[in-house]
Amino acid sequence: MISLALNNRYDALRLMAGVSGGLIAAVALGAAQAKAQEATDPVSLSFNLGAATDYAFRGVSQTDTDPQVFGGVDATLGPIGYAGAWASNVDFGDSTDFEYDLYAGVRPSLGPVSLDLGVIYYGYAGQPSGANWDYWEGKIAASIPAGPATLGAAVYYSPEFTGETGHAWYYEANGSVPIPNSKFTVSGAVGRQTIEEAGDYTTWNLGVGYALTDHVGLDVRYVDTDAHDFGQLYDSRVVGGLKLVF
Repeated sequence: MISLALNNRYDALRLMAGVSGGLIAAVALGAAQAKAQEATDPVSLSFNLGAATDYAFRGVSQTDTDPQVFGGVDATLGPIGYAGAWASNVDFGDSTDFEYDLYAGVRPSLGPVSLDLGVIYYGYAGQPSGANWDYWEGKIAASIPAGPATLGAAVYYSPEFTGETGHAWYYEANGSVPIPNSKFTVSGAVGRQTIEEAGDYTTWNLGVGYALTDHVGLDVRYVDTDAHDFGQLYDSRVVGGLKLVF
């Protein structure tokens, strides 16, 4: 169990999944807008702002089950490159109160398969001396259309995970499908987190996104893990969120 190995960060140490997710409808809209710009602009920018009832990644709350406010910027670089930055409030039960993520990669295609090869750096402001929460991950992800649905898989690897807990892997299978003749999208994921010097666990989520407008998405999602004995941050919950992409 990570919280035992890393003193009293909070009831159970937060485990990141990646850049803010879950608001499927808005994310899809933002990606479509960026791709439309690619045809004429070698570099294009999009921005996002949002809020959620909890900051839950890989099934674990990053805000001690309190609400989240976040924002970011994404740059599309040529036909397949991307880079971006994203920030959110966090609550680890110490002086750490702000997270910032920096990421970059490429999204090539192999026939019907869309790939995402990238790196993500997770930084934390206000952390106490000796905490060492900062870390980075490499990512390999793929998705493929399956009728109206999209199916995907991803692998993340960190050579030195947050809190200096050794190397870590995260494996995920995910999928989404739009509801015909509506603005709703159903999506879900199952993932497995393994950490060299801390507890492993499985997480899953299932939710519904709604494209309120061309720029605003809503999402309601059930999130859970098989590690409730790690602490309340790993318990099941329903998370609601709102995201604006422009």
